[in-house]
Amino acid sequence: MRQAMIFAAGLGTRLRPLTDTMPKALVRVGEKPLLDHVLDRLESAGFERVVINVHHFADQIVDYVNEHPRTCMDILFSDEREALLETGGGLRKAASLFSSDSHVLIHNVDILSNVDLGKLYSHAADADATLLVSERQTSRYLLFDEGMLMKGWTHIGTGEVRSPYTSLDPSLYRKLAFAGIHVISPRLLQMMQGWPERFGIIDFYLSLCDKVRIKGYLKTDLRLMDVGKLDTLEKAEQFIRQLSTPSESMP
Repeated sequence: MRQAMIFAAGLGTRLRPLTDTMPKALVRVGEKPLLDHVLDRLESAGFERVVINVHHFADQIVDYVNEHPRTCMDILFSDEREALLETGGGLRKAASLFSSDSHVLIHNVDILSNVDLGKLYSHAADADATLLVSERQTSRYLLFDEGMLMKGWTHIGTGEVRSPYTSLDPSLYRKLAFAGIHVISPRLLQMMQGWPERFGIIDFYLSLCDKVRIKGYLKTDLRLMDVGKLDTLEKAEQFIRQLSTPSESMP
């Protein structure tokens, strides 16, 4: 069974004043909310179970989903009304809602892209975690070896390096930017149980990348938009119109 989680609990502060009265997930891009854009992509890729975490205006998201049922998709909710748990903590809290024999694809609700989610999910079957990455310019990079296995993280502005490998030299590794979409195995979900209630998923991956297989999935023709600000909404509508089914670039 293909299963996924949509992170939709955030406050959406960069989209104010829209998010003063609604959750970011229900902000419309074109003819439908951001949430529907992601659900449509997941449904077309054959995902049968989707968990959505909720916090900010949680009832609005629950009501919207219940009023727009999807016959081929079981949608569940992970309630974070009491406190936001960050990416790792949110996934840890939701872990019991997933089948223990299938990987989970994680997708932020405010990301639009040309990624074939079904192909990414299939490609992730032989790893403990698979992270969508690209060669875009940023200040923070994940470090990968020639086999696309994750070895660490670096901030090129400060020179900071984080890795379980001592004295890691970033210049010896491939620097790639994380795109916010990834796939995690049931094994790693179990390994989260000893972690605190709130933590970031990259922190979790960095703590384990010397013990488990965490690999990068490079898409050289990646087109991705983070719909995080008011001035991106109009651009997002044009982006949606321009998206076409791409060919995948494999590591």
